[in-house]
Amino acid sequence: MEYLAGCEENQFNLCIADPPYGIGEHGGKIRTNKNRPCYELRKETPKYENKYWDNETPSSEYWNEFFRVSKNQIVFGANYFTEYLTPSMGWIFWDKKFENTVFSDGEFIYTSIHRGAKKFVKSSKAETKGGVERIHPTQKPIALYRWLLQNYAKPGDTILDTHGGSMSIAIACYIEGFDLVCIEKDKDYYDAAKKRFATYVANNPQMFSHEELRTESKQVDMFEKV
Repeated sequence: MEYLAGCEENQFNLCIADPPYGIGEHGGKIRTNKNRPCYELRKETPKYENKYWDNETPSSEYWNEFFRVSKNQIVFGANYFTEYLTPSMGWIFWDKKFENTVFSDGEFIYTSIHRGAKKFVKSSKAETKGGVERIHPTQKPIALYRWLLQNYAKPGDTILDTHGGSMSIAIACYIEGFDLVCIEKDKDYYDAAKKRFATYVANNPQMFSHEELRTESKQVDMFEKV
Protein backbone atom coordinates (compact mmCIF):
# COMPACT_ATOMS: atom_id res chain seq x y z
CA MET A 1 0.00 0.00 0.00
CA GLU A 2 2.90 2.36 0.71
CA TYR A 3 4.34 1.72 -2.73
CA LEU A 4 1.02 2.03 -4.57
CA ALA A 5 0.26 5.34 -2.85
CA GLY A 6 3.31 6.83 -4.57
CA CYS A 7 2.36 5.58 -8.04
CA GLU A 8 0.72 7.72 -10.70
CA GLU A 9 -2.70 6.98 -12.14
CA ASN A 10 -2.46 4.33 -14.88
CA GLN A 11 1.28 4.06 -14.32
CA PHE A 12 1.23 0.37 -15.30
CA ASN A 13 -0.22 -1.09 -18.46
CA LEU A 14 -1.15 -4.33 -16.73
CA CYS A 15 -1.42 -5.48 -13.11
CA ILE A 16 -1.32 -9.23 -12.54
CA ALA A 17 -2.05 -10.23 -8.94
CA ASP A 18 -2.59 -13.39 -6.92
CA PRO A 19 -3.83 -11.90 -3.62
CA PRO A 20 -4.78 -13.89 -0.50
CA TYR A 21 -8.14 -15.62 -0.96
CA GLY A 22 -8.91 -15.81 2.76
CA ILE A 23 -9.13 -19.62 2.77
CA GLY A 24 -6.08 -20.55 4.86
CA GLU A 25 -3.71 -21.69 2.09
CA HIS A 26 -0.69 -20.06 3.74
CA GLY A 27 1.06 -23.29 4.69
CA GLY A 28 0.79 -25.49 7.72
CA LYS A 29 -2.57 -26.95 6.72
CA ILE A 30 -3.01 -30.67 7.45
CA ARG A 31 -5.08 -32.33 4.72
CA THR A 32 -6.97 -35.59 4.70
CA ASN A 33 -6.36 -37.22 1.35
CA LYS A 34 -9.34 -39.29 0.19
CA ASN A 35 -7.65 -40.25 -3.06
CA ARG A 36 -6.16 -43.45 -1.65
CA PRO A 37 -6.63 -47.14 -2.51
CA CYS A 38 -9.64 -48.67 -0.69
CA TYR A 39 -10.59 -45.13 0.40
CA GLU A 40 -8.09 -45.23 3.24
CA LEU A 41 -8.01 -41.84 4.95
CA ARG A 42 -4.59 -40.47 5.70
CA LYS A 43 -3.45 -37.11 7.02
CA GLU A 44 -0.68 -35.46 5.03
CA THR A 45 2.03 -33.54 6.85
CA PRO A 46 2.18 -29.78 6.11
CA LYS A 47 4.94 -28.88 3.66
CA TYR A 48 5.28 -25.20 4.49
CA GLU A 49 5.62 -23.01 7.55
CA ASN A 50 2.28 -21.53 8.58
CA LYS A 51 2.60 -17.77 8.02
CA TYR A 52 -1.09 -16.82 8.42
CA TRP A 53 -1.20 -14.43 5.44
CA ASP A 54 -4.27 -16.09 3.92
CA ASN A 55 -6.70 -15.48 6.77
CA GLU A 56 -8.26 -12.43 5.13
CA THR A 57 -8.71 -10.94 1.66
CA PRO A 58 -7.28 -7.52 0.73
CA SER A 59 -9.19 -4.43 1.83
CA SER A 60 -11.25 -2.14 -0.38
CA GLU A 61 -8.42 0.41 -0.06
CA TYR A 62 -6.08 -2.06 -1.75
CA TRP A 63 -8.48 -2.61 -4.64
CA ASN A 64 -8.99 1.11 -5.10
CA GLU A 65 -5.24 1.58 -5.49
CA PHE A 66 -4.88 -1.56 -7.61
CA PHE A 67 -7.32 -0.24 -10.19
CA ARG A 68 -6.08 3.35 -9.94
CA VAL A 69 -2.48 2.59 -10.93
CA SER A 70 -3.25 0.19 -13.80
CA LYS A 71 -4.91 0.36 -17.20
CA ASN A 72 -5.79 -3.35 -17.26
CA GLN A 73 -5.90 -6.07 -14.63
CA ILE A 74 -5.62 -9.84 -14.25
CA VAL A 75 -6.63 -11.34 -10.89
CA PHE A 76 -6.22 -14.96 -9.76
CA GLY A 77 -8.90 -16.53 -7.55
CA ALA A 78 -11.28 -13.87 -8.79
CA ASN A 79 -14.40 -15.64 -7.50
CA TYR A 80 -13.32 -14.52 -4.02
CA PHE A 81 -13.26 -10.84 -5.02
CA THR A 82 -16.39 -10.34 -7.12
CA GLU A 83 -17.59 -7.38 -5.03
CA TYR A 84 -14.56 -5.39 -6.24
CA LEU A 85 -14.47 -6.48 -9.89
CA THR A 86 -16.40 -4.89 -12.72
CA PRO A 87 -18.35 -7.14 -15.14
CA SER A 88 -16.12 -8.60 -17.84
CA MET A 89 -16.42 -11.15 -20.63
CA GLY A 90 -12.69 -11.89 -20.47
CA TRP A 91 -12.55 -14.48 -17.68
CA ILE A 92 -10.11 -17.40 -17.82
CA PHE A 93 -10.51 -20.87 -16.36
CA TRP A 94 -7.22 -22.54 -15.45
CA ASP A 95 -7.80 -26.29 -15.69
CA LYS A 96 -5.26 -27.82 -13.30
CA LYS A 97 -5.93 -31.39 -14.52
CA PHE A 98 -6.85 -32.55 -11.01
CA GLU A 99 -9.21 -35.49 -10.70
CA ASN A 100 -10.68 -37.06 -7.54
CA THR A 101 -8.57 -35.00 -5.15
CA VAL A 102 -9.30 -32.67 -2.25
CA PHE A 103 -8.23 -29.75 -4.44
CA SER A 104 -10.39 -27.73 -6.83
CA ASP A 105 -10.30 -28.87 -10.46
CA GLY A 106 -9.22 -25.41 -11.53
CA GLU A 107 -9.11 -21.70 -10.80
CA PHE A 108 -11.04 -18.68 -12.05
CA ILE A 109 -8.96 -15.75 -13.31
CA TYR A 110 -10.46 -12.33 -14.01
CA THR A 111 -9.24 -10.04 -16.77
CA SER A 112 -10.48 -6.55 -17.57
CA ILE A 113 -9.61 -7.09 -21.22
CA HIS A 114 -12.57 -7.22 -23.60
CA ARG A 115 -12.33 -10.60 -25.31
CA GLY A 116 -13.98 -13.98 -25.14
CA ALA A 117 -13.54 -16.23 -22.12
CA LYS A 118 -10.56 -18.60 -22.43
CA LYS A 119 -9.21 -21.78 -20.86
CA PHE A 120 -5.63 -22.64 -19.96
CA VAL A 121 -4.84 -26.31 -19.36
CA LYS A 122 -1.77 -27.32 -17.39
CA SER A 123 -1.22 -29.24 -14.18
CA SER A 124 -0.13 -27.00 -11.33
CA LYS A 125 2.36 -29.74 -10.44
CA ALA A 126 3.86 -30.15 -13.92
CA GLU A 127 6.95 -28.07 -13.21
CA THR A 128 7.71 -29.59 -9.81
CA LYS A 129 7.50 -33.05 -11.33
CA GLY A 130 10.06 -31.81 -13.85
CA GLY A 131 12.47 -30.85 -11.09
CA VAL A 132 11.50 -27.22 -10.39
CA GLU A 133 11.68 -26.48 -6.67
CA ARG A 134 8.40 -25.40 -5.07
CA ILE A 135 9.15 -22.59 -2.63
CA HIS A 136 5.64 -21.23 -1.96
CA PRO A 137 2.35 -22.99 -1.05
CA THR A 138 0.44 -21.26 -3.88
CA GLN A 139 3.23 -21.26 -6.47
CA LYS A 140 1.97 -20.82 -10.04
CA PRO A 141 3.65 -22.34 -13.13
CA ILE A 142 5.94 -20.12 -15.18
CA ALA A 143 4.11 -21.40 -18.25
CA LEU A 144 0.84 -19.90 -16.98
CA TYR A 145 2.36 -16.44 -16.62
CA ARG A 146 4.02 -16.72 -20.02
CA TRP A 147 0.67 -17.59 -21.58
CA LEU A 148 -0.95 -14.59 -19.89
CA LEU A 149 1.79 -12.26 -21.14
CA GLN A 150 1.64 -13.67 -24.65
CA ASN A 151 -2.12 -13.28 -24.87
CA TYR A 152 -2.99 -10.27 -22.69
CA ALA A 153 0.06 -7.97 -22.79
CA LYS A 154 1.56 -5.97 -25.63
CA PRO A 155 5.26 -5.43 -26.35
CA GLY A 156 6.50 -2.51 -24.28
CA ASP A 157 3.88 -2.91 -21.55
CA THR A 158 4.94 -2.33 -17.95
CA ILE A 159 3.72 -5.01 -15.51
CA LEU A 160 2.96 -4.84 -11.78
CA ASP A 161 2.53 -7.77 -9.40
CA THR A 162 1.54 -6.75 -5.86
CA HIS A 163 1.84 -10.27 -4.37
CA GLY A 164 5.02 -11.79 -5.77
CA GLY A 165 5.16 -15.06 -3.81
CA SER A 166 7.44 -17.45 -5.67
CA MET A 167 7.86 -14.81 -8.40
CA SER A 168 7.18 -17.17 -11.27
CA ILE A 169 6.01 -14.00 -13.01
CA ALA A 170 9.54 -12.56 -12.79
CA ILE A 171 10.97 -15.48 -14.75
CA ALA A 172 8.12 -15.23 -17.27
CA CYS A 173 8.73 -11.49 -17.76
CA TYR A 174 12.46 -12.14 -18.18
CA ILE A 175 11.76 -14.68 -20.92
CA GLU A 176 9.10 -12.60 -22.65
CA GLY A 177 10.91 -9.25 -22.34
CA PHE A 178 8.60 -7.22 -20.09
CA ASP A 179 9.55 -4.66 -17.45
CA LEU A 180 8.16 -5.74 -14.07
CA VAL A 181 7.68 -4.28 -10.61
CA CYS A 182 7.12 -7.17 -8.21
CA ILE A 183 6.36 -6.76 -4.50
CA GLU A 184 6.71 -9.41 -1.79
CA LYS A 185 6.40 -8.43 1.88
CA ASP A 186 7.57 -11.71 3.46
CA LYS A 187 11.35 -11.79 3.72
CA ASP A 188 11.62 -15.59 3.56
CA TYR A 189 9.56 -15.80 0.37
CA TYR A 190 11.39 -12.79 -1.09
CA ASP A 191 14.86 -14.23 -0.46
CA ALA A 192 13.89 -17.66 -1.83
CA ALA A 193 12.26 -16.16 -4.92
CA LYS A 194 15.20 -13.85 -5.61
CA LYS A 195 17.54 -16.84 -5.43
CA ARG A 196 15.23 -18.80 -7.73
CA PHE A 197 15.19 -15.99 -10.28
CA ALA A 198 18.97 -15.49 -10.17
CA THR A 199 19.53 -19.22 -10.65
CA TYR A 200 17.20 -19.29 -13.65
CA VAL A 201 18.90 -16.29 -15.29
CA ALA A 202 22.35 -17.79 -14.72
CA ASN A 203 21.30 -21.10 -16.27
CA ASN A 204 19.28 -19.55 -19.12
CA PRO A 205 21.08 -16.56 -20.66
CA GLN A 206 19.10 -14.86 -23.41
CA MET A 207 20.45 -16.15 -26.73
CA PHE A 208 17.75 -14.50 -28.86
CA SER A 209 16.06 -11.13 -28.99
CA HIS A 210 12.68 -11.01 -27.27
CA GLU A 211 11.03 -10.61 -30.66
CA GLU A 212 12.55 -13.93 -31.72
CA LEU A 213 11.56 -15.55 -28.43
CA ARG A 214 7.93 -14.68 -29.07
CA THR A 215 7.79 -17.13 -31.96
CA GLU A 216 6.10 -20.32 -30.84
CA SER A 217 8.98 -22.66 -31.56
CA LYS A 218 11.55 -20.75 -29.51
CA GLN A 219 9.10 -20.22 -26.65
CA VAL A 220 8.69 -23.96 -26.35
CA ASP A 221 12.43 -24.54 -26.60
CA MET A 222 13.24 -22.01 -23.89
CA PHE A 223 10.58 -23.36 -21.54
CA GLU A 224 11.90 -26.89 -21.96
CA LYS A 225 15.01 -25.73 -20.09
CA VAL A 226 13.06 -24.71 -16.95
